Amino acid sequence: MLFNSLHYIFFLPAVVILYYLLANRFRWILLFLASCFFYMVFKPEYILILSAIILIDYFSGIYIEQAEGRKRKTLLIVSILSNVSLLAFFKYYNFANTLFGTLMWKLGSATPFPFMEIILPIGLSFHTFQSMSYTIEVYRGNQKAERHLGYFSVYVLFFPQMVAGPIERFASLGRQLKEDHRLTYENIVNGLRLILYGFFVKMVIADNLAPIVNEVYANVGMLNSKHILTGIFFFSLQIYADFYGYSLIAVGSARMLGIQLMDNFKTPYLAKNIHEFWQRWHISLSTWFRDYLYIPLGGSKVKVSRWMFNILVVFTVSGLWHGANKTFIIWGFLHGAIYLIEHFTSRFIKLPSFKLMNVFLVLKNFVLVSFIWVFFRSENLTKAKQIFNSLFHNTSVADNFVVDVRIWILLLLFIISDFLLFNNRADVYMSKLKTPIRWVAYALLLFCILALAGVEKQAFIYFQF
Repeated sequence: MLFNSLHYIFFLPAVVILYYLLANRFRWILLFLASCFFYMVFKPEYILILSAIILIDYFSGIYIEQAEGRKRKTLLIVSILSNVSLLAFFKYYNFANTLFGTLMWKLGSATPFPFMEIILPIGLSFHTFQSMSYTIEVYRGNQKAERHLGYFSVYVLFFPQMVAGPIERFASLGRQLKEDHRLTYENIVNGLRLILYGFFVKMVIADNLAPIVNEVYANVGMLNSKHILTGIFFFSLQIYADFYGYSLIAVGSARMLGIQLMDNFKTPYLAKNIHEFWQRWHISLSTWFRDYLYIPLGGSKVKVSRWMFNILVVFTVSGLWHGANKTFIIWGFLHGAIYLIEHFTSRFIKLPSFKLMNVFLVLKNFVLVSFIWVFFRSENLTKAKQIFNSLFHNTSVADNFVVDVRIWILLLLFIISDFLLFNNRADVYMSKLKTPIRWVAYALLLFCILALAGVEKQAFIYFQF
């Protein structure tokens, strides 16, 4: 089920009403059934894959907690390998088979493994990482194993964040699922504020940019350089608005049930460097890699050469996490490389701290991130090369690409709102506005959603991951 659908407009209020009518001990049943229904609308049979993940990690957690010595580590490894194997099969089988086939071809042979028509279950990467974090924390002794299969199932399946995050830890979400949440005005209103702004960001900004970006990437050779550059910058804003909008709706939906999910975005395009960007972009994923990959590799408490290796590994793996394509690997690696370059240059070049310099650094970082997004958006390396080649060589191509003035106005409105929300959240910011101004903001957002939303309903970009 899509958030930006009529089904969800009826689904969410029904769940909220039933949730508060039920006694607390029965609410997990409602959330379990609602989450299963929400997911099965996409493709019913894939609920079996999520069920396998749930059962593997539920029993793994119990056995790991009871085990001692080397047996604990063996059980953790089995659990992680089971999760990763499921993810690898659905997400990376054909990619790995292609690489293996290329190697075999160079050796004068053919790959013995067939290519398969595999459809990646929506949000499988998010489910896998969320469930794996639980077993790792049980192994570390930071988390008691959950004995109630129902609550653990809801933790993995919780419908607001089940297909694109944020990736929650059991210590936070699992605890909240058991609490007796009361119906409060604050939770309902703040949840609705987040959902309203999330719909605006997704349906009005991201969905209006999507057709323009698609046209640019489909007709690179026929467009002027400045329009290719426009398409590159538009995709930066599209993917941000798309994923940010989803996260706002997810957090707002959970808030209406009294459950607090973590903020996944904090105005990332106002970051001054790559390090700060990743403290503000997809926060639940970056903290997951920090806690479960970067620190186990040694983090920063190692030799400089090893630390550099750790940084590159984490960023490259985060790229691979997004998809089975060389473009994602390059996208991740470039972030890591620039992170290191900025780290070392900052030790020798001390920039003055004043507003104009900060503006320059923010613009510099936005341009860098936007160019790296080209690899993320391109279907393959050939397309990425074509984009960059046309960007620098299509200056003489006829200027026949027009962006509707309404798009520029909407983007200006979005950019202004992002500045206003710097280090803040939409619901908190709205709550502090004077009543007349707040209701004008509600009316403006609602008008934009009803009158200016994208003509074509676009699926959330991160559903494919």
